[in-house]
Amino acid sequence: MEMELLLQFCINGLMLGMMYALVAVGFTLFFGVLDVIVFSHGDTVMIGSFSGLSMYWWVNAYYPAMPAAGTAFLVVLAAVSVVVLLGMGVADAVIVPLRKAPALNTLLATMMLGTVLRESIRLFFPDGSNPHPFPGLLPDWSWRSSQLTLRFDNLALFCSGALIIALVHFIINRTRLGLAIRAVAQDEEAAKLMGVNFRLVVLATFAMGAGVAAFAGVMNGIYYNEITFGVGLLLGAIGFSAAVIGGLGNVFGAILGGFIFAFLQTIGAVAMPFAAAYKDVFAFGVVIALLAWRPTGLIAEPASKRV
Repeated sequence: MEMELLLQFCINGLMLGMMYALVAVGFTLFFGVLDVIVFSHGDTVMIGSFSGLSMYWWVNAYYPAMPAAGTAFLVVLAAVSVVVLLGMGVADAVIVPLRKAPALNTLLATMMLGTVLRESIRLFFPDGSNPHPFPGLLPDWSWRSSQLTLRFDNLALFCSGALIIALVHFIINRTRLGLAIRAVAQDEEAAKLMGVNFRLVVLATFAMGAGVAAFAGVMNGIYYNEITFGVGLLLGAIGFSAAVIGGLGNVFGAILGGFIFAFLQTIGAVAMPFAAAYKDVFAFGVVIALLAWRPTGLIAEPASKRV
């Protein structure tokens, strides 16, 4: 009985870890290639959630007989398309013009951009200041055994997230675009002299990070069955923390950090009094201790080997 309960917590931790890893991968891509920290990244996750919800409303209004698989595909496609365009716009309008400015300028600009995105949803999205129920999209089949429940939607989302991370790894390490991205990460000036299109690499990097974030936003909505305009604040903080404790600039470190944070939350929910209230406090407290022990992260790499 206790073993089944422990296994259930592990399953929940794996699902959360995959979602956090997807967010952290975006942070580590941006830093690994451009040495920038994009604090609005968590809010792009939120935009992905609301874009997917908007597509769901549109399909229900005009094509109510559409099969569930088609609806789910359109929801993910809408979320990814909107957020990829947003990410590329941010790169072109904010990040590239600020390349020669002090790093604090970029931090401040992206922090303010995140506020603009949140407030835009709160003010202009229908009833944007209140939580919105998010559709399940996937079959609600489940396998139960006493205290253990294995849900099909969670398994599907976990496998999809793993597939997306594998695709990002393949692009970076096995394609010409990935070669250009790694060249810019290693030495921007030398890459430009060798004919690498720096602007294209920046846009591609932000498109990739934003696309991964969009899927994380849909995953978050399906997992919790609810989205709010402020969800990006917490997801951004967790994703950035995961990227840092794993080793900022290292994709595998971001994945490791995401799962570490999720399991810290799970342990906090089980072991701490008033579990639901203190799990985030416990997780962030342990992260602070980890950073004091390993300031460069668990899988730190020199700048020449990042991404």
